[in-house]
Amino acid sequence: MERIEVTVKEIRGKCPVFNPGDRIVIEGYTVRLEETDAICTHAFASLMPHLVALRKGIKPSELGLGRGRKAYVQCLDPGPPYTDGGTVIFEIKVVQDEAEKSMEDGEGGS
Repeated sequence: MERIEVTVKEIRGKCPVFNPGDRIVIEGYTVRLEETDAICTHAFASLMPHLVALRKGIKPSELGLGRGRKAYVQCLDPGPPYTDGGTVIFEIKVVQDEAEKSMEDGEGGS
């Protein structure tokens, strides 16, 4: 089962929910609450379409969201001077399950 790790890289303005370094961890279709620091509905709305695409194996570069294995997305709150909040820059990384990886690499056996 794939695992997605979303990390707060930067906050521009002020965010009442996240701090730099906070994480959201998703396995399959489930947010792993015990490994997640916080969830914001504004941020999750921004992340969701990209999480689905990345989980399906689309590369961040194909989505125009980054280079290599990491994608970058920001919260939809624009921050000052438009709002009193701030925008958060997230780094998204898909971490493949080791058992699944070995199945792909070895095609399930000899």
